[in-house]
Amino acid sequence: MRMLVLGAALAMMTSAAMTYSARADDDDAKGAQKQAMQGRDDYWHCLAREYSRDANQGLSEQDFGRSVASACPSERQYYRVALLDYLTTQYPDIDSGAHLATANRAVESAQKDIVTAFVKRRPPQK
Repeated sequence: MRMLVLGAALAMMTSAAMTYSARADDDDAKGAQKQAMQGRDDYWHCLAREYSRDANQGLSEQDFGRSVASACPSERQYYRVALLDYLTTQYPDIDSGAHLATANRAVESAQKDIVTAFVKRRPPQK
């Protein structure tokens, strides 16, 4: 009888530990997602400031692209790292190199989008 009670207590403790672990993992994933979204927003806001700088208005597409590529280094790195952390949390079985490539493509895409907007807004050359 005593073994049965001990077994039941161990089963309940194991179940509780597994439930806590699942909740902790879910909280980690939500936190990582929130950090990645915050990193994305911070990087986009910084790129928007670069976009609207008066000094950039006369630049060619290539010059503006180079300017954007070197702008916002801390925001860019934070976004890359936060996105990498989120991807690793969400997809732990996928190679970290694939996650890094995805994070790098997200940064490149943001830069490309801001350059495209810059080119579309620019008045036609005379």
